[in-house]
Amino acid sequence: MDKKIFSGLENMGFDNIEDIKIYNEETETIKELNEETKEKSLLYAKEVTCPVCDHVFKAPTVKSSAYRMLKKDSDFFIRYSLINPYFYDVWVCNSCGYSAMKTDFHTIRSLEIDEVKKSITPKWHGRVYPEVYDIHIAIERYKLSLLNYVIINAKSSKKAINCMKLAWMYRLLNTEDAEEMELTFLKQALQGLSDAYYAESFPIYGMDKYSAMYLIGELHRRIGHTDNALVWFSNVITTPNVKQNLKELARDMKDLIKEEEAKLLAAADNKNKASTENFEAIETPKKSGFFSKMFK
Repeated sequence: MDKKIFSGLENMGFDNIEDIKIYNEETETIKELNEETKEKSLLYAKEVTCPVCDHVFKAPTVKSSAYRMLKKDSDFFIRYSLINPYFYDVWVCNSCGYSAMKTDFHTIRSLEIDEVKKSITPKWHGRVYPEVYDIHIAIERYKLSLLNYVIINAKSSKKAINCMKLAWMYRLLNTEDAEEMELTFLKQALQGLSDAYYAESFPIYGMDKYSAMYLIGELHRRIGHTDNALVWFSNVITTPNVKQNLKELARDMKDLIKEEEAKLLAAADNKNKASTENFEAIETPKKSGFFSKMFK
């Protein structure tokens, strides 16, 4: 606490008041406990059997009635109130270390199971998680999932979506370091999604080909590849049979790029103009020659 809050009262007989706290810490603790209790009420324990080691565990799962969408970002990231379902999207077997997003958890193949047992399980130390997850736990679990996907050489789409959700989690942190990590994972998501676009069958995680086209364009835009973004957005707009709302979204992003480019140009012009106006020509004084002294 700022020690200056009660400054000036010393002369009135009040000593040792520099460290007095205005608010009771117990009040804050109770508030946090109430929020945790509220979030617990929005969860239920789902029984899951690990396809790698057959261990049965309980996975905290968000009740369908608890989903409250606030808004959707232009790269399909949904922002929620009440509770964030993304925090609970990864299942982790605490027995063998196998981790994956819940949509992929039971789709692991026999060769991939062998790879988990060979490369993940011997190094796994286990981790006891609290009942309620926060963003830092979510990031850790998404990273565990991504590591498993890399080890078992999963499809590019799986790694791409995992990376994109990691980028979204860092976006929620909203710090300078987090922005850098968001950009890192968006780049990885773009690489994987681009590979999947040409090599995998659609739908991919609920996306048809046209939604993937738009998302590739949007990822290009977010990492600063505006020329590539414009190409992909134009493809969405000019391709027949694309849903109108997706075309409108592509147009909006295309217009946004042009607006941002116009602002940059205007700012550069203003800067150059200001530099020119501030430049003052320095008049070079005329030197008096030998003859000028003689003839006046």
